[in-house]
Amino acid sequence: MEIILHAGAHRTATTSFQTYLRGAAPGLAAQGTGFWGPWRTRKGLFHGLTGAEPLPGDLARAQARVRLAAEASVRRGVARLLVSDENMLGTPRACLRAEALYPEAAARLQRMRAAFGRVDRLVLQIRSPEAWWSSALAFLLARGVAPPSSELLERLSREGRGWREVIADLACALPRAEIVVSRFESCAARPDALLLAATGGAGEAPPLPEAGIWAHRSPSLSELRAALAAAGTEAKALPMGEGPWRPFSQAQSARLRERYADDLFWLMAGADGLAQLTEDPKPGRDRRHWPPASQKRGQDDDSQGGRLAGTR
Repeated sequence: MEIILHAGAHRTATTSFQTYLRGAAPGLAAQGTGFWGPWRTRKGLFHGLTGAEPLPGDLARAQARVRLAAEASVRRGVARLLVSDENMLGTPRACLRAEALYPEAAARLQRMRAAFGRVDRLVLQIRSPEAWWSSALAFLLARGVAPPSSELLERLSREGRGWREVIADLACALPRAEIVVSRFESCAARPDALLLAATGGAGEAPPLPEAGIWAHRSPSLSELRAALAAAGTEAKALPMGEGPWRPFSQAQSARLRERYADDLFWLMAGADGLAQLTEDPKPGRDRRHWPPASQKRGQDDDSQGGRLAGTR
């Protein structure tokens, strides 16, 4: 059985992808593709694997659970198993504490490889650090984390660890796995295209619902102000107005975008043989063409409450 890990990252439309896969699961199963998402992995299956420093006993039990579950999939005739859980890389809180992108990614994926026995392909979706950090900070702010100081934002804008370093760590952790990278900016609205990239083109991607999928969007400024007010925190750190929160200054944003441009150039130049950059084969459906945002807050990644539009 082929083992495919979709490791996220967070805030790169992972919930939309998982929502699509859950709705498409029966059709995928008929093609020999199995799917494990957070609804399964976070109900005890990965306990002891995705923590920062799991105890040896917890790690051994987790590896045994995963091995038994994978063997059960083989007996059911699954030809390829697609596992999607962005917490395999780490968490936004851990990134904020370290002030860096996924500093524990290598150790975590090494544990995943040991649990599954091998990993054939790893799929990573990346996003401009300016937008990634803004979305991650908004996500954390709505969950009780204090607004970032100007000094923290400046340090984040100057942090030298970008996606290139994350990918290099993943390649070290999974030396025999194919690493496929896609860009949030071009593929976020195309979970069907991401599925084809993840499976190497095996089978057919079930169609998207007519309205598309856009799950777990970032909270807006008004929603963030309401969250701070509910927590008894003053919202002076947030600007007035509506729309998305953009915490970085123009100079900081330019610095982060330049780093992303360097990472993309490295990927397009072959990534030193470590990874392959894939793009949406059907361009033209970027964020300007996404469905209207829901008037309700998106679901938490841990609860995964969304479902594919048009399904029951």
